[in-house]
Amino acid sequence: MTSQTLTRPVEPSSAVQRPPTLAAPLRVAGAIAQLAALGIIGPIVFTVLATLLGVGLGLVPVLGIGLALLLGFIYGLYGLGWLETARVDGLYSLGLPGLRPRARTRPGFGGFLRMVWHQFIDPSMWRAIASAAISTILGLVVLPLISIFASGIVLAFAPLFARSGAVRLAATSFEVPVAWASIVGVLAAVVALAAVVGIALLHGVLARVIVVPTREAQLTEQARTSDAQRAGALRASEVERTRIERDLHDGVQPRLVSVGMTLGLAQQKMDDDPAAAKALLAEAHTSTKAAITELRQLARGIHASVLDDRGLDAALSALAGRSHIPVHLDVRLDSRCSRDAEAAVYFAIAETLTNAAKHSRATDCRVIVRQREGGTLWARVEDNGIGGAQVIAGGGLDGISNRILAARGTVRLDSPQGGPTSLEVSVPCAS
Repeated sequence: MTSQTLTRPVEPSSAVQRPPTLAAPLRVAGAIAQLAALGIIGPIVFTVLATLLGVGLGLVPVLGIGLALLLGFIYGLYGLGWLETARVDGLYSLGLPGLRPRARTRPGFGGFLRMVWHQFIDPSMWRAIASAAISTILGLVVLPLISIFASGIVLAFAPLFARSGAVRLAATSFEVPVAWASIVGVLAAVVALAAVVGIALLHGVLARVIVVPTREAQLTEQARTSDAQRAGALRASEVERTRIERDLHDGVQPRLVSVGMTLGLAQQKMDDDPAAAKALLAEAHTSTKAAITELRQLARGIHASVLDDRGLDAALSALAGRSHIPVHLDVRLDSRCSRDAEAAVYFAIAETLTNAAKHSRATDCRVIVRQREGGTLWARVEDNGIGGAQVIAGGGLDGISNRILAARGTVRLDSPQGGPTSLEVSVPCAS
């Protein structure tokens, strides 16, 4: 199966700079619950990862079985890092970009090993792993404190039901005389609760320090993505210029030359053979109208005026109406996005439909467009063709990738041999 992520998302650098309200009651309660869960699940997860690492290293010489286990270890780390990043971001609303697997940048087995190595040394993943490990340790501390808190509450009411002269505080070997049980129970509950809340607040501080990239890392990433966007915009403009030159050279230019030659022949026959000259003029008129139509289509490929006037829904409806294959359009947008975002998605869909009509042998195509939470314009185009679509330098898919990258978005292509082919694009609405 051919599945490629053509571009990587670019998150606003300001999103990770908002100071979260760590002491909000709901967040403290959520942190306590999550730490308690990590205190139970975390040791199991790290034990499994350690087992994969140890057994994998031991079995490397045995028919390469160990390599498969080490690969599982690396992507187990990635899965844990992804979950930890999502957990911390969901709890504290830090605006963190989600972890994404490293993409292969070179062909062959060497390219695969390079991809795996880059995944293993991914600093974002290791920051998340460190956060998960610390959270697990804090969870192991929180669990007995919760037990002491619950036992303290029970202890406070011990004089009402105790049948012996002393009662024991849970998670400790400390026995309390029944006469002092109420006071000791209240104190134990208060101290345990204060300790649990303190650990939850500490968890928030540590999570922010560990998981959130430093200011220097943010600026470095911003510079890198800005360079990638600039390069994508330049490549997109180059591909577009080449396409326009090709369409003019292969379509409009020969037709206009033919019109000129036909008019020249008509001029020569005007006096000797008026009927033939009239037929030639009619032919030139028909060719001129066809050239005007081609120029109009070419201009529409450069700029869709209906997109500015009536929005993406209307522009896509017009595009579907001109498609050579049936298109089922499903557009649900709550509001308008920026002009650049709508134009990027529109031309991505237009080029995908053109490719489907030319190469896929598809008899049906479906276009879905949504405005997702977080201000993202998302679209998916799927056809029932033969599949096997690939990104070729200078081709239509390359142009889509460059245009979406310039708009700070992502493209994902899934086109196995035999079909179907699907293309997903996501663009920030404010791009």
